[in-house]
Amino acid sequence: MDRDFRMENVSYLKSENTVQDMLTHPALAEFSRHMLPRKEDAASNISIKNIGRLIPWHSHVRPEIVLSGINRLISDSSAGKPVFYHYYTNPIKTEQTGLFFFRGKPDAPFALICPGGGFRYVGSLHEGFPIAEIISAHGFNAFVLQYRTGGEKIACEDMAHALSWIFHNAESLAVSVKGYSVWGGSAGARMAADLGSYGSSRLGGDDLPKPAAVIMAYTGHDWITREDPPTFSVVSSDDPIASANVMIQRTLALKDAGIDAEIRVFNNAGHGFGIGTGTDAEGWIDEALRFWERQLVKEKTFRGKNVE
Repeated sequence: MDRDFRMENVSYLKSENTVQDMLTHPALAEFSRHMLPRKEDAASNISIKNIGRLIPWHSHVRPEIVLSGINRLISDSSAGKPVFYHYYTNPIKTEQTGLFFFRGKPDAPFALICPGGGFRYVGSLHEGFPIAEIISAHGFNAFVLQYRTGGEKIACEDMAHALSWIFHNAESLAVSVKGYSVWGGSAGARMAADLGSYGSSRLGGDDLPKPAAVIMAYTGHDWITREDPPTFSVVSSDDPIASANVMIQRTLALKDAGIDAEIRVFNNAGHGFGIGTGTDAEGWIDEALRFWERQLVKEKTFRGKNVE
């Protein structure tokens, strides 16, 4: 799929550029601190080719993939398209939270992506922006959630508030709220599962429809309810953190409850593999998108391969 979005006369980052270059880039400077895994990473001057050092619980971090997401934000921002939004008005909370927007086709359904990091950091550079870039290339809209770290409860509260904000602003954002999906990796997958099981209002947001599909990557979350949405999961058998067997058993439990559920188990992708480039997990995003599209067809919010 063609992901070449670059415009002439715009300065893009390269692998030898540093975190400080990203923070001070004129197209990113207003919100660039929210792109970092942790607040304290703003003091780092590590190069982008070594950015994986800032997200130690993630694997297969590839500079060219990280750069593609960053440079997509630079391109959109330079073109005058807003790419970052606050979903809180409280100034203390806005310092730690926000939503990055990767546009697809106007009025297409949206995906909300919750990157992982063990509730200690938020791995958007590896596990948020690259996924959002692929989703938007398929015509869907994608939001990457920057949430407060410190625990599952506070992170889920931010997720529910962000989702409520999207619903309230759907018209101005030109996104459809019908048939949305929620995606997450590791700790973010726990958040996605919580939204699917309990709904936004129980997590601190508005009373909203549950997602049409939950997409979960490499997590030890094993709880389900009989009201869970259709769920697509991925994990690697060599994951040292999230047990593949736990995710397999969760998928079987969902099926036993009559819920549409699928899982893909890979062999050499480890934990936190993001979009999986360079591993046997490569291409899993396309499979997950097909699963979501199938749910949209069932809900009659989608007709055919291309988003309408």
